[in-house]
Amino acid sequence: MQAEKRGWYANPYLLLTLTALFWSGNMVLGRGIRADIPPIALAFWRWSIALLLVLPLAWPHWRQQRHLLAGHWPALLILAALGIAGYNTLAYLALQTTTATNAVLLNSFIPVATITLAWLLFKKHLGRLEGLGVLVSLLGALTIVTRGDPATLAQLTLNGGDLWMLGAVLVWACYTLGLQFRPPGLAPMLLLALLIALGLAMLLPLYLWELAQGRSMHVHPGSLLSLAYVGIFPSFVGYIFYNRGVMEVGASRASLFIHLMPVFGTLLAALFLDERPATYHLAGIALIFLGIGMATRSPLRKPAP
Repeated sequence: MQAEKRGWYANPYLLLTLTALFWSGNMVLGRGIRADIPPIALAFWRWSIALLLVLPLAWPHWRQQRHLLAGHWPALLILAALGIAGYNTLAYLALQTTTATNAVLLNSFIPVATITLAWLLFKKHLGRLEGLGVLVSLLGALTIVTRGDPATLAQLTLNGGDLWMLGAVLVWACYTLGLQFRPPGLAPMLLLALLIALGLAMLLPLYLWELAQGRSMHVHPGSLLSLAYVGIFPSFVGYIFYNRGVMEVGASRASLFIHLMPVFGTLLAALFLDERPATYHLAGIALIFLGIGMATRSPLRKPAP
């Protein structure tokens, strides 16, 4: 444990930033490979890969800490349903019929949903500077997604995919808040392994149903590389980083880093697609970083263990 407290892994804001980077790639891939990998298959196999990666790291903790799980299985089942079986499956279903732009736009409301639920359910309030920072960063995310034209919002119409994405937003907000009910003292690797295993058990009947409908994965190098990416980075590494970030800085502040996803989407497009950033990109990025800076400068109220 001492090794975990040293170096870059001890910086929750860096971990949350890297998580947003990994998840940005996941959103783009989810839209790009929708014709080759059905949504439930994508969710099932990404978590299968992540489970293979985490099991060797979790097993030593299982032997030492399984006694800590007594009385906590209901919380683990709910967290697995929300964070493993729920959010990503709903997001992949959404990306079948909505654009990546709409998905990122709706995803940007995760911090607002998290903060609202924290206030409604647990009476947790943001400080004035922290709340202003959330609004400024949200404005930055909207600036990027709407290409700097507020009238774009009035032209958006909700379809079935957008409703799936709204469901995903609510599910992720609940997962983020629910992490406070994790078994105290449980090693992060063991927590992740248990959540993935439980989530896969929930996804298996849905996956078999999808196969019975004749929707199978088209296996080729591109689809296999996409599965490898979403299994390693957004699933395995990203969830370790996000869970630790929430434990260190709290649900409301951690969820704010979701607003970095449009930033990374812009940078990835410039790097790999030779798309030169426009003025609205730069303005949105500046607002997002300003908002996050304002929110993280306010005194940190340490979340309950």
